[in-house]
Amino acid sequence: MEAPDMGNVFEAPSLLALIDTILPADEFPSGTQAGVGDFLRGVFGRELWERRPELERGVAALDAEARARHGQDFAALDVDAQHTLVAALLSGDGNAAPFLRWLIGLCMQGFYGDPGNGGNRDGAAWRMIGYRPLPDGVSWPEVEHAAPALTAWDDLQAHYDAVVVGAGAGGGVAACVLAEAGHRVLLVERGAWLGTHDLRGDHLRSARLGLGYEPATGPPLHGNPRVAAGVDGTGTVVPPSDPRWLNNAMTVGGGTRVYGAQAWRFSPEDFCMASTYGVPQGSALADWPITYEDLEPDYDRAEWELGVSGDPTGNVCAGPRRRGYPMPPVGPNGTVSVLQKGARALSLNTSPVPLLINSVPYGGRGACVGCGSCVGFGCPGEFKTDTRNTVIPRALATGRCDLVTGVQVGRMTTDSDGRVTGVSLVTSGGGGTVRREVTADHVLLGAGAIETARLLLNSATPQEPAGLGNAHDQVGRNLQGHVYAGAFAVFDEPVQDSRGPGPSLATNDYRHGNPGLVGGAMLANDFVPMPLYVYTMLTALNPDLPTWGAASRRAMRDLYPHLALVFGPVQELPNPEARVTVDPEVLDALSVPVARLSGTIHPADRVTAQFISDRAVEWLRASGAREVIPLVFAPTDGPSGGQHQAGTCRMGDDPRTSVTDAWGQVWGHDNLHLVDGSLHVTNGGVNPVLTILALAYRVSRHVAARMTTATG
Repeated sequence: MEAPDMGNVFEAPSLLALIDTILPADEFPSGTQAGVGDFLRGVFGRELWERRPELERGVAALDAEARARHGQDFAALDVDAQHTLVAALLSGDGNAAPFLRWLIGLCMQGFYGDPGNGGNRDGAAWRMIGYRPLPDGVSWPEVEHAAPALTAWDDLQAHYDAVVVGAGAGGGVAACVLAEAGHRVLLVERGAWLGTHDLRGDHLRSARLGLGYEPATGPPLHGNPRVAAGVDGTGTVVPPSDPRWLNNAMTVGGGTRVYGAQAWRFSPEDFCMASTYGVPQGSALADWPITYEDLEPDYDRAEWELGVSGDPTGNVCAGPRRRGYPMPPVGPNGTVSVLQKGARALSLNTSPVPLLINSVPYGGRGACVGCGSCVGFGCPGEFKTDTRNTVIPRALATGRCDLVTGVQVGRMTTDSDGRVTGVSLVTSGGGGTVRREVTADHVLLGAGAIETARLLLNSATPQEPAGLGNAHDQVGRNLQGHVYAGAFAVFDEPVQDSRGPGPSLATNDYRHGNPGLVGGAMLANDFVPMPLYVYTMLTALNPDLPTWGAASRRAMRDLYPHLALVFGPVQELPNPEARVTVDPEVLDALSVPVARLSGTIHPADRVTAQFISDRAVEWLRASGAREVIPLVFAPTDGPSGGQHQAGTCRMGDDPRTSVTDAWGQVWGHDNLHLVDGSLHVTNGGVNPVLTILALAYRVSRHVAARMTTATG
C-alpha cells in the first residue's frame, strides 16, 4: 500500500523544539542539526506511516499542556521550561509519558543510527562518542560481487538430478558439491540475490538489534507471518519484525551474508552429550550418531575451501585436527590487552577466535580492514566469507547448476507409493500466484531448522499423513538456538577502539566440565557494539542511566570509549516440547501454511546461563572493570532460535527418536536429505555455522557418490 502524504507535521515548530529538548546541542550538533527531523520524515514515510496520527496527536497534546501551564505553545517556551515540562510529563501518569518515551526512542534511533537513514548527519553522533565505522585512514576497496545470470522461471527444466532448497550455508555447499561432481542441480532460493552493496550498514534494520523494522535480508514484513504460541498455548500471528518470529535471513547466502562468522568446531564431548552427562528429566538429550572424528575431514574441508583465519595451537576445545587454519588470526582490538590481564589473574586459557573472515587475501578476495560494522551487516569489501561469494559461484561456473530466486518450495511432490519425486514451486507473477512442478532424482533441504521442518510437515501424503519423515512425531521437535550470557563492563581507561570484527580473544574453559551443569559456553570479547545497540541495551539495563537530554549525551560520551562486552552462546538442552508445527489456518502470501512455534527452553538452560554470566563478570572484574552489568538473553515466552536455530529434524540411529540417519537421509526416503542445522542433535556451546557447513559437505558428498554410482 502506498504511504499517504506526510504533510507538514515534520516542520511543526513544537516537534522540532521537542527533538532539540531530547537532544540539545553542546559542542556537537543538536538533534535537528544532526538530521533527526529528516530521519523521522523518512521512517514515517516507510514502516511507520500508519502511526503518523499518533505523532500528530502527541505533538498537539504537548502544545496543549504547554498552553495550560505557561500560556503558550511548547516551541515558544525557553529551553529550561521545555526541559522541565518534558521531565514532568515523563514522570506523570497521563498519555503524554508513553508518547514521549516512544518519541525519545525514535529520536535516538535517528541520532545514533547510521547516516543513511537521514539522521546522524555526517556521522556527528558517532564522532561525539568515538565510534569509527572504519579505522582512521582506511577506505573500502572498489569491489562489486554482482549477480550472475540467474535462471528465469520460464527457463527452468522439467527435471534435474537434484533440487537443493535454500541457498544459505548448507544449501550453497550442497549445490557446489553436486554440480562439481557432474550432476545437474537446481538451487531454489526464496529471497533475492543481494550484491556487495545491497546490504548497506543499516543500523536500524540489523537483526542484531531487532527494533521492529523490516529485516534487511528479508522476508518482507507483509505476507510472511508465523504463529507464536505462548506458554499458555495461545497463538499470536507475528511478522518477521517481531522477535517471536525468530530470525531467518532469506537471500542468496542466507545467514552467512550477515553473520559474525565465528568458525568454531564442536568438541568431541558435544557429539556424546548423553553419554557424558546423562539425560536430565524433561530433556531429549542424546548422542549424535557420528563422532567428532567422523566429521573432522569435513571440518577441515570447510576451513580450507571457504577460508578460516585462526590459531589452532590455542585453547579451541576441539579434538585432533589434520592441519592448522589456512590464514592467521584477524588482529586484536582494544579490549584484548585488559582481558588478557584478567585471564592471567584467573588462570584462564585463551585463544584468538577462528573466523570465516580473510585476515590476508584468500580465495580471490582481499583482507579485512577492521571495520566497526561486521555482525548483522554485509561486507562492502567481500572480506567476510559467505556461500554467495564462494561455493555458489563455483556451482554456477560448472554450467550444471541453475539458481532461481524469488521462488518458494510449497511442498515436496511424491508418487502413489509416497516416494519423493521432486518439488512444487510457487512464486508471484501476473498479479497472482504461479505454480509449477519440477521432478528430481534427489531433493536436499537446506532451508533452515524452522523452514525445513515446515516444508516436511506441509508435504503430507496418504502414507505419511503427518508429514514426510514424521511417522513418529519427531519432525519439528527439539528446536534449539542459543541462550546468550555475559556482561557489559566499563573501564577507567579507554578500551573500545571500534576495531572490528571484535571477537579476538576467547576462553573455552567453560564449555564442559562445569560442576553440576550440562555443557556450558565459550566466552569471547564481543563484536564492536553499534552505538544504537549500546544506547538501547544500557538504558534498558540501568534505570539510573539518563535516556534523554544533555545528561544522556554526556553518559554516552563517557561510556562508549570505556566499554567492553564479553558474551557466549550457552549449549541448550534439547526440549521435545520446543517445536515447529504448521498452522493450517494461517497462510503466507503464496497460500502456504505457516510455521507455528511453541514451547520454551529447558529450565536447566537458565541455570547454565547464569553460571556463564557469572564467569564473564568474574573475568571482567579481574581485568580491572570499574562497573560490570551481568546479562542473560533468554526467551521468556516461547522457544529459542533467535540465534543459531537448529535441531528440528535431528539425525540418529533410531527412527523413533530422530528424523534422519547418520547421513542426513530422512527415514523411509532414500532420495531425501537434509543439509542444514535441523540435523543437529545438540547445538554446542559455540557458534554452529562451521558444523552446518561441515555436515553439508558430509551429506552432499555422500549423495553425490550415490548418484554417480547409480548412473555409472
